[in-house]
Amino acid sequence: MKQQQFEQAHAAQWQRLRTLLRVLDRGTAPMAGAAAAELPRLLRVVSGHCALARSRGYSPGLVSDLQLLAEAGYRLLYRPRPRWPRRVFAFLATGFPRALRRNAALFWLACALFFGPMTVMGLACAADGTLIHSLLDADDIASLESMYDPTNRKLGRPAQRQADGDMMMFGYYVRNNVGIAFRTFALGLLFGVGSVFILGFNGLVTGAAAGHLTQLGYGEPFWSFVSGHSSLELTAIAVAGSAGLLLAKALLAPGRRTRAAALRANAAEALPLIVGAMCLLLLAAAVEAFWSSSPAPAPAVKYAVGFTGWLLLGAYLTLAGREAADGA
Repeated sequence: MKQQQFEQAHAAQWQRLRTLLRVLDRGTAPMAGAAAAELPRLLRVVSGHCALARSRGYSPGLVSDLQLLAEAGYRLLYRPRPRWPRRVFAFLATGFPRALRRNAALFWLACALFFGPMTVMGLACAADGTLIHSLLDADDIASLESMYDPTNRKLGRPAQRQADGDMMMFGYYVRNNVGIAFRTFALGLLFGVGSVFILGFNGLVTGAAAGHLTQLGYGEPFWSFVSGHSSLELTAIAVAGSAGLLLAKALLAPGRRTRAAALRANAAEALPLIVGAMCLLLLAAAVEAFWSSSPAPAPAVKYAVGFTGWLLLGAYLTLAGREAADGA
């Protein structure tokens, strides 16, 4: 076989290997996982092509190119794997914000489904103190009011948990908030109805609580308490909602794929979203347990910290991991 015919026959495989090496070097999900599975086979093929080109006396330039390509592949295949702290940091620094930007439309839809009802119900309950009874019973309302009573020693804590330490409350917040986020995600399998319902209902309850406490005169204790962790917690719920909507999209609009194939692909894409949401909720729980409930900082300080938190989170999700190749 002449060299020109040899190049024409195998150029597509060589180019495919170059593309896989770029994808794996960036570590972008979800392509990186599929590329890693394909890499060993392509390396064997290209190494064989290199040996054939050398044995047949093809041009030194072609032999050198194939050898360099194979060497680059083997270096990537056998390079030391990063330890888990580095992998976690890389995921938070690039993987999560990139995944969220790839699914920005679903994220903004989840925000509308969550923050829209929250805003409307908050304004309505601030104007009508009886409206909250349409969502919560008398015992829940009494518990809510006691949590943000200005005389409460530990703001934001139910009466039965006043004696709990900050670490115990951290675990309580993690369990409660992660449970909401996971249900918001998983119920996307009900063709999106479950995710939409949980987003909307939690938005209504949160808005009702905010509006009711504000009109009751408990606005300062409530807003100073939630300001510190609200950016992390509320954004995480919306992110979990977008992951659930991604599952629903596979079932409602699979395109040319079967629903099962679309669901597998979208579940892989949703994974970094829900993991990122859980990380945000862990951080939110720490802030809520150790900062928000503390009576020491003045409300003005808590408001400043909360405002800064929204700015920093917005900058992180918008800018982190952004490169020229970032299509977001």
